[in-house]
Parts: sequence; C-alpha cells; structure tokens
Amino acid sequence: MAGGQLKVLTTLDHAKTQWYHFMAIVIAGMGFFTDAYDLFCISLVSKLLGRLYYTDLSKDTPGSLPPNVAAAVNGVALCGTLAGQLFFGWLGDKLGRKSVYGFTLILMVVCSVASGLSFGHTAKGVISALCFFRFWLGFGIGGDYPLSATIMSEYANKRTRGAFIAAVFAMQGFGILFGAIVALVVSAGFRNAYPAPSYADNRAASLVPEADYVWRIILMFGTIPAALTYYWRMKMPETARYTALVARNAKKAAADMSKVLHADIEEDAAAAAGGGAADRAGGDVAAAGAGNEWGLFSAQFMRRHGIHLVATTSTWFLLDIAFYSQNLFQKDIFSKVGWIPPAKTMNAVEEVFRIARAQALIALCGTIPGYWFTVAFIDIVGRFAIQLMGFFMMTVFMLGLAVPYHHWTTKGNHTGFVVMYGFTFFFANFGPNATTFIVPAEIFPARLRSTCHGISAAAGKAGAIIGAFGFLYAAQDPHKPESGYKPGIGIRNALFVLAGTNFLGMLMTLLVPESKGMSLEEVSKETVVDNDEAMA
Repeated sequence: MAGGQLKVLTTLDHAKTQWYHFMAIVIAGMGFFTDAYDLFCISLVSKLLGRLYYTDLSKDTPGSLPPNVAAAVNGVALCGTLAGQLFFGWLGDKLGRKSVYGFTLILMVVCSVASGLSFGHTAKGVISALCFFRFWLGFGIGGDYPLSATIMSEYANKRTRGAFIAAVFAMQGFGILFGAIVALVVSAGFRNAYPAPSYADNRAASLVPEADYVWRIILMFGTIPAALTYYWRMKMPETARYTALVARNAKKAAADMSKVLHADIEEDAAAAAGGGAADRAGGDVAAAGAGNEWGLFSAQFMRRHGIHLVATTSTWFLLDIAFYSQNLFQKDIFSKVGWIPPAKTMNAVEEVFRIARAQALIALCGTIPGYWFTVAFIDIVGRFAIQLMGFFMMTVFMLGLAVPYHHWTTKGNHTGFVVMYGFTFFFANFGPNATTFIVPAEIFPARLRSTCHGISAAAGKAGAIIGAFGFLYAAQDPHKPESGYKPGIGIRNALFVLAGTNFLGMLMTLLVPESKGMSLEEVSKETVVDNDEAMA
C-alpha cells in the first residue's frame, strides 16, 4: 500500500538547481577534501619518517620504516575510519545529520594538529604518539562518509542527485592533489633553506635536523580547509527528510526548506502533526514513515533491503581491495620511469619533493579526471551501468598488466605499463569508487540511511586494510623479498588475484538496483506499507 508524498519532499525532488545546492556540495565536499588530504598525506612522508628515525649510518642505504611500523603508520587511520563509519553512521540516524556533522569536523581538526605534534625521546615514542592520534583522526574521517553522502542525497533534487553526491566525493581527488602540492611547497622551501648532500655523499649531513619539521607541517596543514568550513556546517539546517520522516516534524521541515529554497511550503494539518490522528495504514502517515517501524535487524528489512545491503557492502569491499592495492605498485612505477631515483642518491627532503611531484602527476592525469567523468555521466547512463563498466575495465587492465608482466618490466616498455596502470585508476574513479559511495545514500529508508551507508563504507575499509597490507606482504618477490618481509607470490600473481577480485565485484554489481531519476522515497519504498504491517 502506497502513501502520498509530503509536499516539502516533492518540492525538494523537483527544485531547480540553485545556489544552496552548490553551497551544500562545497560544505560537504570540503569535508571529503580534508579526508583525502589527511588519509593520503601519510604516504608522502612515510619514507621521510624512515630516514629520520630508523637510519643506521653504517649502512649503504638510508633507513626505512620496518614492516610492522610501516603497517601501523599507514593502516591505523584506516582502522579508525572503519570504526568511525559504523559509529557515526548509526549516530546520524539517532541524533540527526547536522548535530553529528560538526563533531566529526572538530575531531578531525584537533587530531590533525595533534598528529603533527607527536613528540617523544625515542623513535618508538614518536611513532606511537603519531599512530594514536591518526587512529582518532581516522575515526572522525569515518563519520564524514555516511553523513556527507546522506546530507547531499537528502538535499538534492532527483534529476541531478547522482551528480551532486558524486561531486562531493570527487573532492577527494582535489584533496589528494592539494596534499601533494603542500608537500612540494614545504619540501622545496626547506630544500632551499637548508641545502644538504645526498646520502651517498655524506650520510650524516643528508639528514638535516630541520627535516623533522617537514612531515609535521604537512600533516597539520589539513586542519585549515576543515576549520574554514565549520561555521557553514553549523549554519546548515537539518535535512528535511530527517526532520519529516525520522523526527516526524513535517511542519519544521517545510519551514526550514522554505528559507533555503526561498519559497512558501505548507504541509496540511495531518502531515504536519506527524500522523498522530490518521490511520496508520494509509495517506500521509505512510508518507511520514509511521507505517514502517521496523529496524535494521527485522524480517521486514531483510525482505526489502537485505539483498541491497549485501550488494553495497560486497561491492565496496571488493573495490577497495583492488583500489588500495594499486598503491603497492606506485613506488615501482615511479622508480622505473625515473620520477624517483635511488634513495641513496638524494637527501631526506629531496626525496619528499620527488614523491610529491610524482603523486601530483598521477592525481592530475588519472585520479581527478575519473571522478569528474562520473559527475558528468552518472545521471545520464545511471549508477548500475557505470559501476559494471568500471569493474569490467579494471579487470581488463589488471589482466593487461599481469599476462605480459615480463614484457612491461623490460627496458623500453615502461611507458606502456604506466599508461595501463593509469587507466586502472581512471576506471576505478569513473566507476565503482564513486558509485559505491553514491548508491547506499539513495536506496535505504531515511531512518536507516546513514547507518546502512556506514556499514557499507566500513566493509569498504575492511577491504582497504586487506588490500593495503595483505597484498603488501603477498606481492613480495618469492625469491628476493624486501628487507624485513617474507617471500610472497610476486607482483604478477598479485595482479591476477586483483583481476579476479574486480571480476567478483562485477558479478556482485548485478544485485545493485538502479536509482537514477527516482525520488529517495520511491527507490527505498519508504511510502509503501506491506499488507501485514497495515493490519498490525
């Protein structure tokens, strides 16, 4: 049995694209800009940390982080993010999107500064403090995933909703690029102010004491964009869908959106009262969600959305295994094309500069274009088609790297390897890396939307942890592993495994529903009351 749509929600669905849409994109997007900066900037400075705290001047090569320390430094934020996605996703449905939204930003700002202030008398003390604060930084970042996606989906009109959510997520690309630019500027400044010889020329002099400030400044710089958006986050009204469908105050939802849309929106008395006097089975009560009281672990949820939750969690999990594993090969690619020379031929600050320059080029050529292709086409071809195409193309390019791997690694063929590698990034972002973020914000009912998005995102981060660290060990050469690592299956076999992972993602995408051009209530069937519920 279907109920009528509340007037305020109908108005939102059919609203023309206005200034407040772009403001919402910027406010939510700057959170993701900061998220990407904070999560990925650690890869820019991890080699510097190894030089500063683990160099043995008796050895011919500069120090690097031991395997267990590297895993902790790079992975602790991912663990915090997973926990934050689950917690804040649930809290966003309990307390409202807006009230929780500001707290996540404060946590990110405080922990970003604290990460840069990780002091200690020993390497273990500094790294332990850094890992502690990066866990809580990740916890705050985790909250941004379900809250930003849900807020943007509930603010948008149904015609361009996909593009708006994708635009929020696309700010990640600019955050990665901004991190590389900050690292370039900071390292260039210190390189000129404190010139030093290469490690090979003078081991002790290559580690200038001032280099310790470089990684701290880079980590702390992420607080600036986050702090700038806090005021605007607090000025945003609660989303109309939360106010009307979860808090059951359609009158307030209409008043809030009247100010935002600069239009007069009035609900009838029954809807504004939240359905108190109306029949539970019909009319505006169904529209307000009063006929649907079932929770996440109910039979009704499993019947309506169980397959959907399996689809969103599995596809995000499989995607992130492949997506984060791609970072394994960056150091090899950078070295092979000459972007990063051997470590001993540079000083500590010079190495940061070279790594940042290489990552900026990858972001400009592969990462950012892929995101914005999704923004341009998602409301034209749909979520399902883009996700299916993305997984398929990632499978093809992974196989294209794996099958003739020995050909790609011979001299003269490195450029082709880099091009193929760049296309895997492009089709990840013009594909499942964007759509797995968008779909969970659209297909679940309002009172469970943030929770289900958080669960889906957390499944993705579980895949990221496996991808970033499981394959770090698995991809080691079976005959000559890196120092501190055990023999693995090798990069070629790891690429075959990743191709299989992408193929599984393509198969699980067949369970994902299409939500293009539909209202949130229509796609989530929130205005439909089952016959057994109506008779209860």
